[in-house]
Amino acid sequence: MEQTQPTNCNCGCQNRKGGAGVAVILGVSLILSAALIGFVLYTTRSMDDSLQVTGSAKKTITSDVVKWNSEFSRNVGVDGLKTGYTQMSSDLEKVKSFLKDNGIEEKDITTSPVYLNQQYDYSKGGSSLTGYTLRQNIQIQSTDVQKITDLAKNTQKLIEDGVIFSTQSLEYYYTKLPETRVDLLADAVKDAQNRAGKIAGSSGQNVGSLKSASVGVVQVLPVNSVEISDYGAYDTSSIEKEVMITVRAVFRLK
Repeated sequence: MEQTQPTNCNCGCQNRKGGAGVAVILGVSLILSAALIGFVLYTTRSMDDSLQVTGSAKKTITSDVVKWNSEFSRNVGVDGLKTGYTQMSSDLEKVKSFLKDNGIEEKDITTSPVYLNQQYDYSKGGSSLTGYTLRQNIQIQSTDVQKITDLAKNTQKLIEDGVIFSTQSLEYYYTKLPETRVDLLADAVKDAQNRAGKIAGSSGQNVGSLKSASVGVVQVLPVNSVEISDYGAYDTSSIEKEVMITVRAVFRLK
């Protein structure tokens, strides 16, 4: 008598289980894809809702402090060093007298030590000491900018008195720069807002509130100069200057 073999249903069960697994994976993938798409759309929309622009403002200022750097010197022979120092001492008194006669106060005068440089002759294939150069620096710092500027151009009397005197530099500074920087900040933001308004208006949008702002470096330049620097600039060669500040601002759009 033939025995009936039991029907094996493992194959059908496994197919049903495999189909369920695929469905679960597909569902999770769709959820993740939807979330990712939603995030991208949200980010893109957030970027579209703001506008970044750069604004600037500048102001012409007049320097209120001047530094006058000058020096006098003597050249002496190998055996004339002692005489040279005596002459330097005499020259210093003449320079101080000249400055005092022109209204420069002692407190505004800074005197360096005497510097000595040895001079050599290299023309004969060797080196032999030929003498010395003695130098002494004088620095004057004053708030009377125009007086010092004019005086630096009229030092002929010292030359006539036998002093080998020369101006090294005139440096001009502005002590109210921090306050000026704050004043210009509001103007720079306003300029940025005006620029943002023109850009937004071209696409039918309006500028809303300020979202964020960062201040750039300060540029202190001669009037009408365009030589700005990424690290900031501070001109000391001119009395009249322009202070410029830039602002990078982000505005909301509506």
